[in-house]
Amino acid sequence: MDRETAEPQADALPGPNARRWIEFHEAHAAPGEHSHQFVWDVTAEAHGPFVTDVDGNVLLDFTSHIGAAPLGYNNEKTLDRLREFDLVEPMKIAGQDVFYGAGPDPATTEFPASSHLMERLVDVSSQYGMDTVFLSNSGAEAVENAAKITHDDAPAARFAYAFEGSFHGRTLGTLSLTNSKEVYTRHYPQIAGVKTVAFCDCPEGACDCGFTRRDGSQLRTSLSPEGGHVAPEEVAFVILEPIQGVGGYRFPNPEFLAEVNDVCETYDIPLVVDEIQSGVGRTGEMWASDHYPIEPDVIASAKGLRVGATISRREIFPTRKNRLGSTFGGGDLLASMHGALTLDAIEEHDLLDNATERGRQATELLRDDAPDHVADVRGKGLMLAVEFDTPERRTEVVKAALKRGLLTLGCGKKTVRI
Repeated sequence: MDRETAEPQADALPGPNARRWIEFHEAHAAPGEHSHQFVWDVTAEAHGPFVTDVDGNVLLDFTSHIGAAPLGYNNEKTLDRLREFDLVEPMKIAGQDVFYGAGPDPATTEFPASSHLMERLVDVSSQYGMDTVFLSNSGAEAVENAAKITHDDAPAARFAYAFEGSFHGRTLGTLSLTNSKEVYTRHYPQIAGVKTVAFCDCPEGACDCGFTRRDGSQLRTSLSPEGGHVAPEEVAFVILEPIQGVGGYRFPNPEFLAEVNDVCETYDIPLVVDEIQSGVGRTGEMWASDHYPIEPDVIASAKGLRVGATISRREIFPTRKNRLGSTFGGGDLLASMHGALTLDAIEEHDLLDNATERGRQATELLRDDAPDHVADVRGKGLMLAVEFDTPERRTEVVKAALKRGLLTLGCGKKTVRI
């Protein structure tokens, strides 16, 4: 498949082959959320954003594999090196007392291990003084571990702060921090002590949500010695998405983030940033946090990284006496290698600059001659959003795009994310 000449071609979706696969899968699978009943044929042609399903439909995947394939399908920048590796069994390493490598010296090995992935993560997070990583299976686990290490670092803490519109995962712990759509959290018990405050995405100089630097944020007000209702020393962490994903691709007011950062520094409260969707170069910086006046204490990453990772400073992590644990905390061989090679490819091929330029180009194209029912086009790098005038219009656009072989995803109430 040549990505320069490939074109979407879609008939019935899902087709008869896909329906057979779906029925087979759902016979034993726990119920889950489906954006598209799309069955990728891993033996068929796929390259870059183009992919073939089991019925021979060629789709242009603008979801980037739901945000988890930052370099697209079968990208030669990583695939060439992966082909050279003799896969072994088991592919996952259990616990944290077993390590793996390739060859006698980690400094000269051709194939990066989970240790190399952690090294690279520390390198791309050194601007925040981070030096320690804990690997896990998913973004939700990365956030859970961020909550655990900050609680461990503050034994007296009883509270945590999250923001309206947030999405941090689907485990019970992360659902307690999630405040985007009721469908994610209903019927589930909530962890006590989680406070939710407003998130400001108003344009600079035109804030109409009630936040000003002069008056302070809801976060500052609730912690203030004069009239606040929570003692700062009882707060384990503040968690935010530098750019809200599921909540609607909401890009924050920089003054608002500066205010949040100042509150955290004033009261010595760890700031946890959820970079699961916004990180690993998508915005034109390695972390979306790099765009804003904040100094995170913990970064939670996954998706484009292929594994979950909780990144912080050694003094925030528990001591060996009370260390973290996970069945597969030792790392997934292939996923860790792929994550390390992805970070390498981003650096070696100037993909941060490319994301910035392609994002500028895409935003201009989307804004040019936009119909009246497009309310807004916004983005940083290649983390892009098109907002429509109504939720119904957004839904119809997603359906119409799919009929033409173009995969998109909704977020918020009336926004398509690309």
